[in-house]
Amino acid sequence: MMQNHLRLLSLSGLLALAACGDGAPPEPTASLTVSLATPQHREVTREVVASGAVAAWEEVSVGVELSGLRVSSVEVEVGSEVAAGDVLLRVDDRTLDSQLAQSEASVREAQTNLETARRRAGRVRELAGEQLVALQDAEQAEAERDNAQARLNTAIASRDAARVQRDFTVVRAPVAGVVSARSVQPGQVVGGGELLRLIRDGRLEWRAELAEGDLLRVGPGTQVQVDTPVGPVPGTVRTVSPGLDAQRRTGTVYVDLPDPGPLRAGMFAQGRLALGRAQALLVPIEAVVRRDGRAYVFTVADDNRVREQAVSVGATHGDMIEVGEGLTVADRVVARGAGFLGDGDLVRVVDSASAADAANAPPGSAPRPAPAASADPAGAGATREATRDAASGNLAE
Repeated sequence: MMQNHLRLLSLSGLLALAACGDGAPPEPTASLTVSLATPQHREVTREVVASGAVAAWEEVSVGVELSGLRVSSVEVEVGSEVAAGDVLLRVDDRTLDSQLAQSEASVREAQTNLETARRRAGRVRELAGEQLVALQDAEQAEAERDNAQARLNTAIASRDAARVQRDFTVVRAPVAGVVSARSVQPGQVVGGGELLRLIRDGRLEWRAELAEGDLLRVGPGTQVQVDTPVGPVPGTVRTVSPGLDAQRRTGTVYVDLPDPGPLRAGMFAQGRLALGRAQALLVPIEAVVRRDGRAYVFTVADDNRVREQAVSVGATHGDMIEVGEGLTVADRVVARGAGFLGDGDLVRVVDSASAADAANAPPGSAPRPAPAASADPAGAGATREATRDAASGNLAE
C-alpha cells in the first residue's frame, strides 16, 4: 500500500514538473538578419561641389563702321577658327572707290595750285624788294600761297578719310578666336550693329556660384574637375570675385578651361573644387539612417542587440560617407537593413550583405543586389549630405 502511494506521489510530481515546463518563456528570436561593417580611417579629398555656366573667357563683337552699303561676301561660318587680321566679310566698295578717286584728284589739284601760288609769291617778293610793286602786293601773294597750302592739307585729310572709309569695306578679325555667332548674309544692307561674334582665342571658362563660406576656402590656382557626359574636364581657378551678391550671398569663381572638350559656351555644368586631402572616418552610406532631422547608425553589442547612435555626417565618397562624431574604429555598425531597426532590437549577424538579403527575403522572391561600388578612383567627395528615409530604408541625397 505504501509503495502504491509513493508511486502516485512520484507520478504527480512528474506531471507538475511537466506543467511547469510548458509555462517557461520562449527563447528570443532575431527581428532581422544583418551584415556588419567597421568604420575605417581613409585619406579623402576635400571638395566643394558647385554649379555654374560655361561662358567665353572674352567675347568680341564685330561690326561694320558703315551704313547703307551691301555685303558682297561673308568669308566665315559659325565655328570657323580665325587669326588676327583674317578677312571676315567684304562690303561693296564701288561707291567708296569713286569717292576716294575724287579725293585724290582734289589733292593733285591743290598741289598744282600751291606750286603756282609759291612761284607767284616769290616773284612778287622780288619785285617788291626792287620797289617795282607795292609791299602790299607781296603780302597778298604770300597770303594766297598760305591759303593754297591750307587747301592742300584739307584735300589730303579728305583723301585719307576716304581711304579709311574704303578700308572699312573689308572687315578683319581684331583678335584670334572662334566665330560663335553670325547674323549677316551676302546681299544684306548693313546698318550698324553686331554682325559677327568671336570667342577670343577659343578660350572658355566655367563660372561657378559658391556660398560665402565655401568662397573663402577657394583661391586662384585651385584645381577643378567639371563634370560632362563623357568624363570630367580639368580646370584651374583663374580668379575669385571680390564681392558677393547682396541678395543671395554668393560669389563667382572663374575657372579657366585650357581644353574644354565637349563643353560649349552657354552650357550649365556641375563641378568639384579640390581643397586638399585629409584623413576621415568612413562608414557605408546604407548604414546611416535619417530620423527626425538627425543622422543615426546602429551599433551591435556582444549580445547581438543594436543600439541607436546619433552621429554627425559629412561628405560622401563613392558608396561611403564621412562620420564626424559618434563612432570609433572599434564599433560594429549595421551595414544592411538599418532603416528597419529600432533601439534594442535583437539581430542575427551574417558575414555578407548578400547573405542578409537572402535571409530577409520572403519565400520565393529574389534578394536585392548589393549596391555597386563607386567608379571614382580618387574617392571624390561631395558637400551634399546623404540621408536614409526611416520608413522605407531608402537613401535620399
